[in-house]
Amino acid sequence: MELAKLTSKGQITVPAGIRKKLHLRTGDKVLFAEEDGKIVFRNASLTALSEIQEEMRGEAVKEGIRSDDDVGELVRHARKKRVAR
Repeated sequence: MELAKLTSKGQITVPAGIRKKLHLRTGDKVLFAEEDGKIVFRNASLTALSEIQEEMRGEAVKEGIRSDDDVGELVRHARKKRVAR
């Protein structure tokens, strides 16, 4: 368990061990959320990435992308279209 002190401006210093576990660096944004009656503190970027990954789950298969070769073909096609403009 870590302890932090709240300043008169409502600021806290996140303990180094917590920053390391959350992969937080200077300038990163953090997210406070209520879950099951508790307030949780997260790295906002990692949370957003996880949510996007979950929302996209299964979309590649729906579009017929089944391998790295399929992805490479899509990239080549997109590059050709861009150059043709």
